[in-house]
Amino acid sequence: MRIVIALGGNALLRRGEPLTAENQRRNIVVAAASLAPIARDNALVVTHGNGPQVGLLALQSAAYRSSEAYPLDVLDAETEGMVGYLIEQALDNLLPAGRRCACLLTQIEVDPADSAFQHPNKPIGPLFGEVEARRLADARGWRIARDGEHYRRVVPSPTPIRILELGVIELLVDQGVIVICAGGGGIPTVRKADGSLIGVEAVIDKDLASSLLARELYADAFLMLTDVDAVWTGWGEPDARAIRRISPAMIRRHPFAVGSMGPKVEAACAFVEQTGGIAGIGGLKDAQAILAGRGGTLVVPEAPAISWWD
Repeated sequence: MRIVIALGGNALLRRGEPLTAENQRRNIVVAAASLAPIARDNALVVTHGNGPQVGLLALQSAAYRSSEAYPLDVLDAETEGMVGYLIEQALDNLLPAGRRCACLLTQIEVDPADSAFQHPNKPIGPLFGEVEARRLADARGWRIARDGEHYRRVVPSPTPIRILELGVIELLVDQGVIVICAGGGGIPTVRKADGSLIGVEAVIDKDLASSLLARELYADAFLMLTDVDAVWTGWGEPDARAIRRISPAMIRRHPFAVGSMGPKVEAACAFVEQTGGIAGIGGLKDAQAILAGRGGTLVVPEAPAISWWD
């Protein structure tokens, strides 16, 4: 099988954890242990989130000299290399000799007229209390939004329309290489009037970019591994229920949060509808169980009714 697996940024650096390299390395080792058995028998492409990481780098950059802070496209590239390196090394340590991995910086084209540039909603970086968040917003011109009981910076998240290194990714996959790419949703770029590319201030949603990648690679399965065990309806309510198996048409009847589960559900639906494959959403340690239908939530082409986890 050809499988694309997207690792969530909040799974690799869990909510409330200090934003340290050691914490990320420890969580990535857990992720690699889940991926390695799949990588031994399948063609595997791995993507990852970067929300906590890119926000941290933005803070560090602004602390140096706020008037010369690095733009988000450059920070996206930095996090893609940083997290990709850690994933590549962790997989290399677990896989048999001769099973090759490669981390590829990936540019992804977006539309400069995308409405997301006027309506930022992608949370990045650490959690703040309200007072600190508003102080940072005033000092640095950031947009902020509530995230549970806390606040985070929010940035534009335009829709990905073209993966510029797709041909290289296909060549590597065809040669049996495990490819780590499109990290953090890729590096957001737009096409100028003369046809050249330039980076833009944005963070593309990793799940939507991964779904596009999975569709263009004609993958058989697409998994999104995160810090929750399944897709839940009524999240946070007394009658909340975890979905086991569902069709795209059925899952779209339920509302999901725009900045968190909503993009995952839409990414899963787009993949299933276009390819006829299966898409799974669940916990970081459960990749094999999700593929086997023993964990997480599976979105499948045909499902007569929702099935629920007890």
